[in-house]
Amino acid sequence: MSTTIWIILAGALCTYLTRIGGHLVLSRFSHVHYRVEAALNAVPAAVLTAIVAAPASDHGWRELLVLAVCIVLSLRLSMMTMFFAGVALLIALRHFTV
Repeated sequence: MSTTIWIILAGALCTYLTRIGGHLVLSRFSHVHYRVEAALNAVPAAVLTAIVAAPASDHGWRELLVLAVCIVLSLRLSMMTMFFAGVALLIALRHFTV
């Protein structure tokens, strides 16, 4: 097999072990502390921010505008609605502006 396939398989295995490891650790507790639960609920937003913020700051005005709009939308809308609105706005700005 090629090196690329080995890299993909190793990445898949690491992802699986990370996900199942978290489940195995938390399943040993009968009650999860509310602070731990709050921290785990904040992880998706933190990951999404880490993925989006770096490229947004490296590019032009379109990405920064979408980031600002998404921050405002996040105060009123759910995360998924804000995410899809941001993606739609970014696509529109990249496609229809010069």
